[in-house]
Amino acid sequence: MSLRGQVMFNFFDLNSGYPQDLIIFAKTNQRLMSSKKHLIAPSVLAADFAKLYDDIIMVNNSEADWFHIDIMDGVFVPNISFGFPVMQAIAKHATKPLDVHLMIVDPDRYLQLCKDSGAAVITVHYEACTHLHRTLAAIKELGCKAGVALNPHTPVSLLEDVIADLDLVCLMSVNPGFGGQKFIQNTYSKVKQLRAMAAGVNDGLLIEIDGGVGVGNAGALLQAGTDVLVAGSSVFAAANPTQSIADLKAVDIQLKNI
Repeated sequence: MSLRGQVMFNFFDLNSGYPQDLIIFAKTNQRLMSSKKHLIAPSVLAADFAKLYDDIIMVNNSEADWFHIDIMDGVFVPNISFGFPVMQAIAKHATKPLDVHLMIVDPDRYLQLCKDSGAAVITVHYEACTHLHRTLAAIKELGCKAGVALNPHTPVSLLEDVIADLDLVCLMSVNPGFGGQKFIQNTYSKVKQLRAMAAGVNDGLLIEIDGGVGVGNAGALLQAGTDVLVAGSSVFAAANPTQSIADLKAVDIQLKNI
């Protein structure tokens, strides 16, 4: 297994402070996880809220690795998704880690609540944090993995001073706030630049892509250095969401699908 593959397998380890039930879940899937090339995180924002429980169970039973949870406040982004009570309901039934993306202003106010609501990974926006290093430290003190998200117009070079402290970087490949948008092509070069920045400094960094991801561009994203694919409409709007997840999981990293 490659170094990045080993890190992906150990992302939630016995010293992480992550809930024991999901640690046990991960350990029972050791054989499967050790062979994974990349992670799939279906975005619940694209689910059918009228049958949210059914969609949670579908993701549980699929080849997906995480649930991607977008918390929006209508201020940082021009949309409101759902709040922590809904996230808590998802966590109650989810058997896979919650990858929580805080698309809100002043995220520090909600870190404890986010953790208490079931978050395994907490990602905050660079653009929303006045003291980013302090915010990342606070996330880790809660026992969660710490991530930073960048809007499409934000250069990855701004992360140079904190890249060693990050577990994950989420690159927005659409303008944040709404699902179903067209993928921004410059994302490929940003992934490559970020992977080069992390080399030798934080080789375990996971790069996540959020927005417009499907089987048509997954191969090129993986080839560029992506580790985690967030898929919303391409999963939940599909005729067979379980198969759509399986197709994303099966994408060959060597295939340049643009």
